[in-house]
Amino acid sequence: MAHSLPIQTITPFIADPVHPADFPAHTLRYWNARWAEETGLSGLSKADQLSHFGRFKPLDGNLPHPLALRYHGHQFGVYNPQLGDGRGFLFAQIQDTTGRWLDLGTKGSGQTPWSRQGDGRLTLKGGVREILAANYLEAHGVNTSKPFTLIETGESLHRNDEPSPTRSAVLTRLSHSHVRFGSFQRLAYLEQQQDLARLVDYCIHYFHPEADDPDMSQKTVNLLAAISRATGAMIGQWMATGFVHGVMNTDNFNITGETFDFGPWRFLPVSDPNFTAAYFDQQGLYRFGRQPLQGGWALQQLASALLPLAEAEALATGLKPYEQAYQQSFIAHTHALLGVEPLKYTDSDTEFLQAFYAWMTKSEASWPQTFFDWFCGHESEPRAAASPQASLYREEAFAPVREALLARAPVRPERLSHAYFQSDQPASLLIDEVESLWAPIAERDDWSALQAKLDHIEQARQAFAWHTEPGNIRLP
Repeated sequence: MAHSLPIQTITPFIADPVHPADFPAHTLRYWNARWAEETGLSGLSKADQLSHFGRFKPLDGNLPHPLALRYHGHQFGVYNPQLGDGRGFLFAQIQDTTGRWLDLGTKGSGQTPWSRQGDGRLTLKGGVREILAANYLEAHGVNTSKPFTLIETGESLHRNDEPSPTRSAVLTRLSHSHVRFGSFQRLAYLEQQQDLARLVDYCIHYFHPEADDPDMSQKTVNLLAAISRATGAMIGQWMATGFVHGVMNTDNFNITGETFDFGPWRFLPVSDPNFTAAYFDQQGLYRFGRQPLQGGWALQQLASALLPLAEAEALATGLKPYEQAYQQSFIAHTHALLGVEPLKYTDSDTEFLQAFYAWMTKSEASWPQTFFDWFCGHESEPRAAASPQASLYREEAFAPVREALLARAPVRPERLSHAYFQSDQPASLLIDEVESLWAPIAERDDWSALQAKLDHIEQARQAFAWHTEPGNIRLP
């Protein structure tokens, strides 16, 4: 029932009821059938899908009005108290088949009190880009929000970074929590200590119950530690997957360590620590190699916001899990994507990663191809020997890396029979590919190339078997 929804316990101080935009058209372009099954929404007719996710008619027994969340944040290092959900809102809270609470949030659903002269809209291309990135991340084992629906809305938008006028859409994404670091920052800035404590209780009760404690100071520290671990694990996964988020502002981190608010993201074609995704990040603040440092900095800002509830020395202990979680995640995920077991000796595994990524950078080997070759190869190097970049693996500079790879046990016996691993090339998502997928949509309304790419990414997800949810992802 609506009165029992978690968000309603904190709505008065964290959100504003808003009305969605009245769009002139509603064309369903994407429906995540697999996650609809997981959340009990698979029975919706196409008319209901358009009604709930294009016009935002409330789901039965759910929120009577969408909620635009209030938050502040550091944007490129500068504190901004004029933020909030400016082109999105929390539409509903639902439970998956395990009883876990999930938030359905939007992007491009219209203006709110926090729009700051923006039109509150999303370009269709922006929605397509998020669908691609999130599915690719999920397929490669990265904790991420899930695109749920994309509906084209029939408006023409003007943007500085896209050929204009361009088509419009509204996206709904699924995430474990909509609460951001900036939600805490806002309450601290406004000196709303009681509400800050209530937000801590909310986050612990619904998302991090392991952090609970009778003492408010200790539970606050425990919550910070849980968020630090989740954030460190996420960024370790980013680094192993070659993902560059692009805009690591504190309002773009949530409390459950999920990748979200996709903007100018990129996947590395080759290893380059200085690669920057956002054209407006001229100082390279959020460049690829700096992402782990920036994640720690964002957590420090969260800790500062929690100072009304716990002492600085105690909160410092809540930050400590971040570095270890990052290191363990980076080691584990790099090995998993290469299809081998870590040696379980931290120094040895760290040395291997240093040698491997140094070789990747110097050789300019293809990032996706290298991981694919060695996941499919190993002792006899069958795939590596037939790779388009096989000559790189025969060079003397690669010898120490090969030796370290061969010293590690493979962990993929049954997976190599999957059709995905019988191919010569992996699923990849470089920027030129994204542009080539968009061109036929823009020119001829031809979605077939995008569907083929999503099918290949879904094949990768099933082959790696990071998750076991039933169903598939298809365009209608």
